[in-house]
Formats: sequence, C-alpha cells, structure tokens
Amino acid sequence: MTRSATSHQNQSLCTKIRVFLEMIKFSHTLFALPFAFTGAVLAAKGLPSVAQCGWILAAMVGARTVAMGLNRVIDAEIDGKNPRTSGRAIPAGLLGKGTVLLYILLSLALFLFAAARLNPLCLKLAPVVIFFLILYSYCKRFTSLAHVVLGLCLAAAPLGAWIAIRGTLSLPIILIALAVLLWVTGFDILYALQDLEFDRANGLHSIPVRLGVNGSLWLSRLCCLATVLLLLAAWSLLSLGGFFLAGVGLSALLLIYEQWLIRAGDLTRLDAAFFTMNAWVSVIIFTATLLETFVGKGIS
Repeated sequence: MTRSATSHQNQSLCTKIRVFLEMIKFSHTLFALPFAFTGAVLAAKGLPSVAQCGWILAAMVGARTVAMGLNRVIDAEIDGKNPRTSGRAIPAGLLGKGTVLLYILLSLALFLFAAARLNPLCLKLAPVVIFFLILYSYCKRFTSLAHVVLGLCLAAAPLGAWIAIRGTLSLPIILIALAVLLWVTGFDILYALQDLEFDRANGLHSIPVRLGVNGSLWLSRLCCLATVLLLLAAWSLLSLGGFFLAGVGLSALLLIYEQWLIRAGDLTRLDAAFFTMNAWVSVIIFTATLLETFVGKGIS
C-alpha cells in the first residue's frame, strides 16, 4: 500500500470518527458528567483517587456513547423523515449503520471494563443501565414517558459514581439522583416541543403530544421546582454548608431563567435554554460540592 493510500485511509477514519462524535453530540457529555463527579466527591468525602476518577470518566463516556449511538441507529428512519433531524449522519448517508454499531460495541466494552474496574456491584448493575439505555430509544413508539426514562439514564451518573466509591447506596445520593431525573425530564420536555407537530403527524408519543404546549411548560416547571427541593433535602441530610446551598440557589435562578425564555411557548430561544442553561446547572452543583469539601465546612 502506498503512503498516499495509507494517508487517505487515515484521513477517512479520522473523518468518520469526527462525524460520529458530532452525531452523538459528544460535547454534551457535560450534562451528566459533573453530577457523576458530584456523587463521587460526596461519597469519598473529598477527592476520589486518580484511578477511581479515571474509571468513572471512562464508564460515563462509554455508557453515553452507547446510548446516543443506539438512539441514532434505532431512530434513523424517523430522523430521516423529520426536517429537524434529516441532516444527521445516518439518514444523510455520512455514516453507515455498520460503522456506528462498531463504535457502539467498542464503547460498550469500555463501559463494562470500567464498571468491572470500579467494583463488583457496578459490574452487576451494568446490565440494568444498558437495559434503560436501549429502552429509551424505543419509548416514543409506545409511551409518553420517554423523557422520564432519559432522566433515569442520567440519574445513574451520581448513583453509579457513589456506588463506585462506597459499594452501597444511601438516602442523600438517592435524592440527588431523583433531582437529576426530574431536571433531565424537565428540560427534555422542553426540547421535545420542537417536534410536537412531527410527532403528532407520525403517531409518536411524548409529553408535549399528550399535554400540548401549555401543559408541557407547566409540567417542566414543576420538575424544576422538585429538582431544587430535592437538592435542598440532600443538602440538609448531608449537613452541607453555604457553598452547596449557594450552588442550589444559583441553579434555581438558571432554571427560572430557562423557563422564562420560553414562557409563552416561544421556541426560537430553545437552544439557549436547553444547551447553555442546563450545562451550567450540573457544573455549578459540582463546583459547589468541591468548594464545600475543601473550603467550606466539609462533608460529614
């Protein structure tokens, strides 16, 4: 094989990987990853070991890549019909399903290996996580609760990280996981508003299809309120201090602003509400946890 042919193959592989990472919105791993490390720091009552952090990161990246890759493969036909998603890699012909399935299998191997390296309980629970990751992509075909299933998938981040450190569960991390579940449910309801008419026309299920715009907005607001209350309950149970409380307060303000942006069903500013605001919520809670651990009163 000539040098130019080898170079062309390498460029083609790099291009496919780049397209794949864009297809699964790899950069949006930021949503759940800070909550995973929040759970790890709370469980360790400080910084976990470098090895633990590395394997938690690997498990998160592997699991999310599996979830998003499967979603794109399973929904390829639906995405091709939807004007908003028809440009995605598979319906647009930029990647074949076989290539995406290969990346999914590699990511699944990474997830399982990382879970095994963390502790036996993480590995035993890995099939449960995989089940919900697969279930999510099919939900829109038979239930309006796809948003809740997505919330369950991301709620596994703080739970899994806590288990990785302690090997057990306790009420405070369950409350934080429930907060993540409702936080994700709330913003995914908003995100699904973009496809309301398409979903109705194609017999797909979602909360916006069932409740309409106004009902969906109010349910999303209730999810945000419950998220804040659950974080406050965890703050109280863990006897945390002012830094974590301030983080919850700032997150609450961001969630209020998110709801204000689309208060009348104006979806033109949905991208700002969905991507920017929600990424900052998880970062703020993680930062507040770190400050509480090393500057504040500490974690009891």
